[in-house]
Amino acid sequence: MQLSFRTLSIITSSLCFVLTLAWGLFPDILLAIWSIEYSEGAGFVARRGAVLFAALGVMFYLARNAPPSVARSALSNGFTIGCFGLAVLGFGEWLNGHAGPGILLAVLVEFALGLGFVQARRVTVELSETVG
Repeated sequence: MQLSFRTLSIITSSLCFVLTLAWGLFPDILLAIWSIEYSEGAGFVARRGAVLFAALGVMFYLARNAPPSVARSALSNGFTIGCFGLAVLGFGEWLNGHAGPGILLAVLVEFALGLGFVQARRVTVELSETVG
């Protein structure tokens, strides 16, 4: 299934806004899903992460209608690297016993989003080559 940059941006911004609320208001629940004990330090880092999710959500929402450009490619490529990096890190932490199997849901979502943006970029490049 091929998704457009617009569709991926809307999905990504929606997910980021949900994660903003979840990590900001209920970090203990999310950490428990990953089998990680809640502490004041973990809560502090989780709430700061929530603000980063809010920033990503705003960026992708505002960029949803952007035509192909260097800026759109930078946003997509940076997010793709971040998603793949988080997926590898999460899987490694699970393998090392630092996180429970709940982390695999995050790994799956991160990997899928990363692949989605790779596919959307490939389609954009192919379309531009066809038109140009």
